[in-house]
Amino acid sequence: MSEITATIAFVKQQLACAEAGHNWFHVERVYKTAQQIAQHENVDMLVVKLAALLHDIADSKFNNGDEEIGPTKAVIFLRSLHIAENVVLHVQQIIKHMSFKNSFDAPTFSSLEMQIVQDADRLDAIGAIGIARAFAYGGYKNRELYNPAIPPKTKQTKQEYKNSQAPTINHFYEKLLLLKDTMNTATGKKMALQRHQFMLAYLEQFYAEWGHGLIDYTHFADGTDGHRF
Repeated sequence: MSEITATIAFVKQQLACAEAGHNWFHVERVYKTAQQIAQHENVDMLVVKLAALLHDIADSKFNNGDEEIGPTKAVIFLRSLHIAENVVLHVQQIIKHMSFKNSFDAPTFSSLEMQIVQDADRLDAIGAIGIARAFAYGGYKNRELYNPAIPPKTKQTKQEYKNSQAPTINHFYEKLLLLKDTMNTATGKKMALQRHQFMLAYLEQFYAEWGHGLIDYTHFADGTDGHRF
């Protein structure tokens, strides 16, 4: 059995009971998108594949905020396959540093392989599937869909972001609409633009059905009224 086949089987087993937006199908999409992006880059494809497959093996938000459990599980598993230690450590660092919540901290690690997997993961957070995942998670946490009295809060600390219980629509302004401008690769940027535009159209329709026009929350994003999503 190849290391990739073994890893796929392991991830499927680990995520058998996962929340719908963070299950095997999410990982599979990230895995495929990462390979699509990597085709245009000079990278270690094994690192890209393994990191994409293992990046959500134990998401901290489902593990009492523990940000070490995922990277640790990945290392133990990869060493059981006798993967080269430099590959194991590279995958560990990618999993440890690629998430959006870690963008609140000063960067301490980066590689082209991480940038590719990060782009693939963030692409799965936007567009039609990203919208579905956001509301799936909101339902899982029993959050309101939208509350006009609770505006988005984008000037958050990492801990505030992790502890947020805001309505799901707020998440668009606090994360999803910001992701387009965080893409690392040319392929990722191109793919993100179309998905971003779809989210804007969705929000316009959502507000129209709610009974009012699109609310301009752009000043919550950067403190000015000039920035446009």
